[in-house]
Amino acid sequence: MIVAMNPVRLDSETIRVSEIFGPTIQGEGALIGKPTVFVRTGGCDYRCSWCDTLHAVDSAYRHDWAPMTPQAIMMQVEILSGGRPLTVSLSGGNPAIQPLGDLIDLGRESGYDFALETQGSIAKDWFSKLSVLTLSPKPPSSGMKTDWQALADCINAAGETARTVLKLVVFDEDDYAFARDVANRHPDLPLFLQPGNHTPPPSEEKNAVIDMDGIMARMRWLVDKVAGDRWFEATVLPQLHTLIWGNLRGV
Repeated sequence: MIVAMNPVRLDSETIRVSEIFGPTIQGEGALIGKPTVFVRTGGCDYRCSWCDTLHAVDSAYRHDWAPMTPQAIMMQVEILSGGRPLTVSLSGGNPAIQPLGDLIDLGRESGYDFALETQGSIAKDWFSKLSVLTLSPKPPSSGMKTDWQALADCINAAGETARTVLKLVVFDEDDYAFARDVANRHPDLPLFLQPGNHTPPPSEEKNAVIDMDGIMARMRWLVDKVAGDRWFEATVLPQLHTLIWGNLRGV
């Protein structure tokens, strides 16, 4: 379910929101399958070649991003959850570029947990207020380069209070090697791998057909690769939401 967003401008700092939807399930990573309301922010400092959320990334869509106060966002979250606290997933784009500290404080006062996923390019002190911080540095297939110091700064910002995990998208051998490098740099962090999704986002191609055969072929290849290398520390998962809904928005 998606609730219509009513942008409100007050004295407090506003957050650019692309969409708020749920409750549904988290489709990937450490919280896969967990009931969740999503707050997807607008704007990103990356432009990954296979991005499937361009509506929350590309500045061409900025007029669709509503400036909302933390109070207005939590009002929508509480409507969607029926007032029952659950996990709120902060995503994007890159949600780390938004001022989310007050939102997290406000939601936690009512019993909500917060999880956030970011590529690890921008560290914020409010990472320590999260329940789960998922760092997803982008592999070579994305066309982006990882700032290793910025990634380390994000880990340090989360400290001991947030559960910090790594999540890597893998399309090919180069991406796999990148994932091994990330794991070697941060061996103490749980690591999740998922096969990449080449399917164009609906904002780019309304009638896009999900490349399910390609996704499953990459999944089988990734499972065999991890098992063959005896990389037993890695957890391999599909993008569950893609298998169920494809690239539809708001699910």
